[in-house]
Amino acid sequence: MASKFLQFYGYDLLLGSIAAFYVLMVPYTKVEESFNIQAMHDILYHRHHLDNYDHLEFPGVVPRTFIGALLVSILASPMVLAMQLLHLPKIYSLIIGMPCGRYGSAVRLALGCIILYTLRFLRTQVRNKFGHQVEAFFVILTAIQFHLLFYCTRALPNILAMGVGDNWKEPCYMFKKDGLIHNHKPGCFLPGHCATKAVEIGPEESLMQIAVIILYLCKVNLAYGHWLKGSFYTALNYLVFATITFRCDIVLLLCPLGLEFLLTKSIAFWKALKCCIMISLLCIGLTILVDSIMWKRFLWPEFEVFWFNSVLNRSSEWGTHSIHWYFTSALPRSLLAAYPLFMLGVLLDRRLLTLVLPVFSFVVLYSKLPHKELRFIISSVPIFNLSAAVAASRIYNNRKKSFWKFLNLIMLGLLLISLGCTIITFMASYENYPSGYALKELHQIGRLANNTNELWVHIDPFSAMNGISLFCEDKFPWRYSKEEGIKLEEFGQRNFTYLINEHSAVDGYKCLFKVNGFSRVRIQPGFPPIFVDKEPAVYIHGNIRNEELMFKHWPGCS
Repeated sequence: MASKFLQFYGYDLLLGSIAAFYVLMVPYTKVEESFNIQAMHDILYHRHHLDNYDHLEFPGVVPRTFIGALLVSILASPMVLAMQLLHLPKIYSLIIGMPCGRYGSAVRLALGCIILYTLRFLRTQVRNKFGHQVEAFFVILTAIQFHLLFYCTRALPNILAMGVGDNWKEPCYMFKKDGLIHNHKPGCFLPGHCATKAVEIGPEESLMQIAVIILYLCKVNLAYGHWLKGSFYTALNYLVFATITFRCDIVLLLCPLGLEFLLTKSIAFWKALKCCIMISLLCIGLTILVDSIMWKRFLWPEFEVFWFNSVLNRSSEWGTHSIHWYFTSALPRSLLAAYPLFMLGVLLDRRLLTLVLPVFSFVVLYSKLPHKELRFIISSVPIFNLSAAVAASRIYNNRKKSFWKFLNLIMLGLLLISLGCTIITFMASYENYPSGYALKELHQIGRLANNTNELWVHIDPFSAMNGISLFCEDKFPWRYSKEEGIKLEEFGQRNFTYLINEHSAVDGYKCLFKVNGFSRVRIQPGFPPIFVDKEPAVYIHGNIRNEELMFKHWPGCS
């Protein structure tokens, strides 16, 4: 019985265990996930009281669809209701809803299960078409890559569409100030407002994106699976749904794939056109119905995103890369050993050319857009892994022959290097959410025994972007402000109890403790040969006018 269970679900347990490990070890979120996190929070807690929703006060540069957040919230709602009946703190709802703190793991696990389920469907079609050994190598290559399994539990639109997110360490968003491009966006919050909620300001910066990258990955994985299965019309339908609802740029994958289906006579033109038009109208109707209600205006979100990014070409305001960046940086870091192997696979098996060419064309077309992030092309990874798995299987089967034995040794070396790179990337990501750890520690040691008043915590934009979300906030007496535009010398005139800040010294406040964050990866002599350097990233300050706070013992900032 146990052997049969492992035979059917062993690969799923392996990939699921790795994804769950990432969730539990790196539970916090970045600014890229903010829209979906706020949306899920509002759906779960404000329900039909739309006037209280965060997005109406802070709409961001472009609107995003609520469909992903609604799906995740429906999944989470029974447990959230149980938490409320038990009068548990709101952060516990993250167990089934949001990724914040160690209690925020279960919904991210649920999101990961959605992606891994669709990946299982794709893997089954790989086994049926190429055999068990190719399937095994497909799983091995996926397991030793960091980005796909790490981000499959994070609610980005590219993930929602795929299975439906730079440095695929955490995506680094840029902002424009004084005509220059900077690496962080202080504009997460509207200036001059005491905001208690984070704001999406970039074209792709949201948790809905994580939810969306998840639904997106779901749809693309399902499309790939039906493509391998020979259900070409179904594959097109999934891609149309992903394009209309979650990621308009998936049209860059839909077009090459549809063209190949026509050239290989896998589909009839008029039947395919009729099918795609019908699905498009249904999807447009769905997203307009849902999002017009949620945004309180007639709206098709992805059309506005398309207009902003493609027609107006405004996405380049968030930074640009060279035209070859996807092929010389993003894909090598994401695929690792699979990068050279997928190119070899195309040479070894002609069947792969018809699979790889449309996906390769998708990346080429995307390269024309100046603003580039790895998550934009994450949907190409499964097909490239398939090609690499075919090459790995061929090398393994011929390993006793002299030339192939040499290739086998190289392949084993590449797999070990890939595993090492994944471990290093995980170590860096673990240290990349300092603000989340800072707020968690402040909640644990910052309560004042004789205090009956509210404890106001000011969170600056840098801290809000690096680990803190609404679900990290605690109940009374804790209160939070994310007011932006306060000069350092003005904090002394404000009555905040604590500051979570990127500055080590603030007038009128004493530095109570600091939290280190990721700095760089350094090669050093001895063991371990590679070391992750950390540096102070976030400082927690206390108001010197609060006597009880000043007499309390703190770790200090020295």
